[in-house]
Amino acid sequence: MARLNRFAPIGIPQHVIQRGNNRQPCFCEEQDYGVYTKFLKDASEKYQVEIHAWCFMTNHVHLLVTPLAEGGVSLMMQSLGRRYVQYFNRKYKRTGTLWEGRFRACLIDTDKYLLTCYRYIELNPVRARMVLHPKEYDWSSFIINTGQKTSELQTPHPVFLSLAKSEQQRYLVYQKLFDEPLCREQIEAIRFATNRGVVAGSERFKDQIESIVGESVRPNPVGRPKCVEEEFAFYF
Repeated sequence: MARLNRFAPIGIPQHVIQRGNNRQPCFCEEQDYGVYTKFLKDASEKYQVEIHAWCFMTNHVHLLVTPLAEGGVSLMMQSLGRRYVQYFNRKYKRTGTLWEGRFRACLIDTDKYLLTCYRYIELNPVRARMVLHPKEYDWSSFIINTGQKTSELQTPHPVFLSLAKSEQQRYLVYQKLFDEPLCREQIEAIRFATNRGVVAGSERFKDQIESIVGESVRPNPVGRPKCVEEEFAFYF
């Protein structure tokens, strides 16, 4: 199934997924996560991409990002991927690719899906039954976005900042969002949009993006997969 052209308008958030080739691990030790974090920070600064949320799973990574420069996300992911593969291959005395082709991404409607995408990303370890609560997972942004730790990697999105006037109140409001699980419809909408490279958002938002890029950003009329959740659950 052919994917649509990749669109990355400046200032529009994106949900990005990079998967390990053949489901193989991308991180084998704690040090690997730390190295990846440093490389991501370096690349995001170089190519002017803000990082709002993340989750580094054993065999894939999730990012919520906003590009501030043309082509920033693609350049960041290419640079990060090459640098980390060199590190990983050298450390584990291996050769060849680590990633499963190009990364996948979808544009996120700030009004409808941005905070949902924050939660979707940071709840990944819970859905994978690795932890009972996102605060127990060290390699996601949940502990940063709730004020338990700080990170130079994180740039809060304006929607996140609008949750409350004070920093402490904002942390409490954000954490409260996790009291209820995401519904199946929300999970499927983000999975479907990311896998197909389309837009997660309202019809109005899709119209807005189409006016910017001059092309359709809606999926081809071939029907939505009935088992989208089961088909891609391993990766998400």
